Amino acid sequence: MLAVQPKARPSLDPQFLPAVLWNRAYRDLVARDPAARPFAIVLARPDGSVFRHETRVLSAGHPDAALTVTYAERLLKFLLWMKGGPRVLVAGADEVARALREVYSPTGARAFDHGFMGEKIFGETFTVEACAWERLPAAVETSLPMGRHLDGCRIGFDLGGSDRKAAALIDGEVVYSEEIAWDPYFQKDPGYHLEGVHDSLRRAAAHLPRVDAIGGSAAGVYVNNEVRAASLFRGVPPELFEKHVRRMFFTLQARWGGVPFEVANDGEVTALAGSIAMNDNAVLGISMGTSLAGGYVTPSGNITTWLNELAFAPIDFRTDAPRDEWSGDRGCGVQYFSQQAVARLAALAGFKFAPTMPLPEQLLEVQQAMQAGDPRARAIYESIGVCFGYAIAHYADFYEIRNLLILGRVTSGEGGELIIARAEAVLRDEFPVLAGRIRIRTPDEKSKRHGQATAAASLPASRR
Repeated sequence: MLAVQPKARPSLDPQFLPAVLWNRAYRDLVARDPAARPFAIVLARPDGSVFRHETRVLSAGHPDAALTVTYAERLLKFLLWMKGGPRVLVAGADEVARALREVYSPTGARAFDHGFMGEKIFGETFTVEACAWERLPAAVETSLPMGRHLDGCRIGFDLGGSDRKAAALIDGEVVYSEEIAWDPYFQKDPGYHLEGVHDSLRRAAAHLPRVDAIGGSAAGVYVNNEVRAASLFRGVPPELFEKHVRRMFFTLQARWGGVPFEVANDGEVTALAGSIAMNDNAVLGISMGTSLAGGYVTPSGNITTWLNELAFAPIDFRTDAPRDEWSGDRGCGVQYFSQQAVARLAALAGFKFAPTMPLPEQLLEVQQAMQAGDPRARAIYESIGVCFGYAIAHYADFYEIRNLLILGRVTSGEGGELIIARAEAVLRDEFPVLAGRIRIRTPDEKSKRHGQATAAASLPASRR
C-alpha cells in the first residue's frame, strides 16, 4: 500500500487510511510516470444510461503497477454505488480489466456487488469486459425535476430503520406529523411493513379533508416506485419479497383510490429537502442514522438517476478496515457514519454495552454520556468527525458540491456539533480550497421536524 500521512487521525481509529489521500498519492505516482496510460470505466444500464469516468493509471511495467488494481477496484466500487449499472466496460489496461472481472464475479471478493448490481437491481447478469478506447460508448446521463409540488392536501412519509414518520400538509403547511417506532429489519412477514405504512397514512389522512397525493422516502433502491433492494426488508424471504414487497407501494396506491403516489430513496429526499429549505442547489445530503443515506441535487436543481448509496462506497483503504455486515466489504461509509459506527467506536472507547442492546439505545447512552461530559463519548464524535472530513473531500472528487447537508440521529445534540467542527477542521488543514467552496449545513428545527416528510409529500404532482 502507498504511504499516506494524514494531518489528522481519529483517536479511536488511528489507522484510518483516507481514500482521498491514497488516491491522490497514487495519482502523484501517475503524474511522474512518463508512460502512464489513459484509463476509463464505463457503466451501462438497460435503459440506455451510460456513465463514463476517465482517469490515468501507471504503465504496466512500472515498479508499483500492482497498485493500479487497488486503485481501479476501489474506483469501480465507488462508481457502482454512486451511479449503478450492470454492464462495466474497462478501457486502457486490459490486465486491470481481467483482474476486475475476477474480483467482481460470483466467486470473487465482490460477489455481493455482482449479484446486487446485476439481477437484484437491474434484472440482468453483471459483467465486466475489456473494451478498446475507440469503442467506448459516449456518456448518456439524464436528470429530472422532482418534487416541489405543494398544492392541495398531501401526505408525506419517511421510512427508517428505527421509526416511520408521516405528515399531513395543506398547501405546503404541515397540519399534523407523527413518528412511530418500528423494527423492520428482521421482520419475515411482509404484512408488517405494508400495514405499518398504511397505518401511518391513515393516521395522517384523518387530519385532511381529502388526500390529493402521497409521497414517501425510504432507505433502499426504488425504481419507478418498485422496491428493487432495501435493507428495511432484509428479513422477508425472497419469494415473499417478490410477491408482496416489490410492488407494495402500488398496493398502497390502490388502497388510496389511485391518487398520485411517488416513492424515492431517503437520501434523495434529504437532498431535496435541503435544496428547498436553503433555496439553493448543488446539494449533497448525508443522513447518519440507522445506516448512512446519501442523495444529490444537481447544480440545476434536478434529481439524478444515480443510486447515491454511499453506505457501501469505500472511504477507508486499510486492508483490515471494519467490515460491512451486509456486503462483506471493508472500509465502507456505513461503518463510519451511522449508529453502527457509534456502536463500533463505543466499544473501542470503553463503553460496555450488552451484545443484545439495540443500536438506537446504544446511541442514546452515548448521547447522554456526551451531555454529562464523558471524555469517552467526546472521543467517539471527534473520531467520526475526522473521518467525515476526509470523506467529504473524497465525495468532492465525484460530486459537484456547493452545499453539504448533514442530519440524522447520530448528528443530534453536542455530538453532532463536534462532528461538524472536526470535519471542518480537517477541510481547512488538508483541503483549504474545498473548505472555502463547500458550506456545511444542518437543518433548522422546523426542517428537522417536518423537512423530510414535506419534501417527500412534494414528490408527486397532483391531478387537481
